[in-house]
Amino acid sequence: MAAYLQIVQQVQEALRLGILMEGDQLPTAARVARDTKLNPNTTLKAYRELEHQGLVEPRPGVGTFVSRAAAEQAKARPLADSPLRGELDDWMRRARVAGLEWGDVSALITAARAEHYP
Repeated sequence: MAAYLQIVQQVQEALRLGILMEGDQLPTAARVARDTKLNPNTTLKAYRELEHQGLVEPRPGVGTFVSRAAAEQAKARPLADSPLRGELDDWMRRARVAGLEWGDVSALITAARAEHYP
């Protein structure tokens, strides 16, 4: 997956989990580029894609902020408090106790996702 899409996905997930809320400011594209060792154009491309999706709003001279639309979308489907989250935590704990490495867990998740979300 392209690096800019990974940034987009991380922001989308943070919104779904309630980590990011309406009005929260994203770090500057330059800071993300510096912290991740990515080309600044890569982070700018990610921010433009997030804006295109209506998830963020740039405020010239101030920064990039989570939009009201994104926050309302996230509130409609709160995942952080979902009972499924607890079940997944339990499953992950059991997988770790069973000695599965992250690669094993990732492969199982990928296979289940492909089966249920073709």
